[in-house]
Amino acid sequence: MRGPVFMRWSAPLLLSMLLAACATPQAQLSAAGESVAADSARDSDASLRVLTLNVAHARGTGFNQVFQSSERARSNLDDIARLIKQQAPDIGSLQEVDRHSFWNGRFDHVDYLARQGGFQHSFAGDHMQSMGLNYGTAVVAKLDLQQPRSFTFEGESSSASKGFVLSTVRWPGKECVEVDVVSAHLDFTSPQSRREQAAEMVAVLQERGRPIIIMGDFNSGWGRGNSAVRKLARELNLHSYEPEDRSLVTIPKFKLRLDWILVSPEIDFQNYRVLEQRVSDHLGVVSDLVINRACG
Repeated sequence: MRGPVFMRWSAPLLLSMLLAACATPQAQLSAAGESVAADSARDSDASLRVLTLNVAHARGTGFNQVFQSSERARSNLDDIARLIKQQAPDIGSLQEVDRHSFWNGRFDHVDYLARQGGFQHSFAGDHMQSMGLNYGTAVVAKLDLQQPRSFTFEGESSSASKGFVLSTVRWPGKECVEVDVVSAHLDFTSPQSRREQAAEMVAVLQERGRPIIIMGDFNSGWGRGNSAVRKLARELNLHSYEPEDRSLVTIPKFKLRLDWILVSPEIDFQNYRVLEQRVSDHLGVVSDLVINRACG
């Protein structure tokens, strides 16, 4: 994996950045996709509550963050922080989150969301670091983040810099059990690029020997056997909640499920919800997880 990325100016690059920066217009979502199979109350003290959300560069449901003030970005972040705080996750996985980018206020959105959301720990990976932009993926947590690392994808077929962050946490109520937690964002233009990026993730994660939780915006549905989501699930022996359920859309405009939580076999979903509140062009996903692993 490579470190900071410095991208060359080009018309295709600028076009891809603008496309990536634009949100889909706000749209109505059928009740079937808003919330499923979950109560917001926890079922167990030994559960781990996780949440994933593409925060869309703090543009809310606006068209593009370039055309908004820093005050509007901060207000949109406040809406995101309130939503996250209401769900009270132990760990939050964020994508398209900025740190000191010119287009939304030049301040650290990860730190802001962590403080406003009541998290004691955070770690960010700036997969894009060029042209006055610093953004990528992040994890915010109430649990200690052990040995966090950032990876920027190396594949040349990607339209813009994407990547993932990885950290190890101890399971609540089972302090001897360690799990790897990943926040990931895959390319939005090319299925081939997404498969290459999934392969890079597999290479990093498959030999670590811990249960895995991967969350994020995969820009891919479950789809056919060669989708990036299925590739990760197959090669890392992971599963998701009702992967064929088409009502669990996270992009309301196009009725697509692009945001996923994938977990190892010893981890079970107690519940799973797609949140109805609109703080981005993506809807958040929250789940309570339990692990079938004893100490010793």
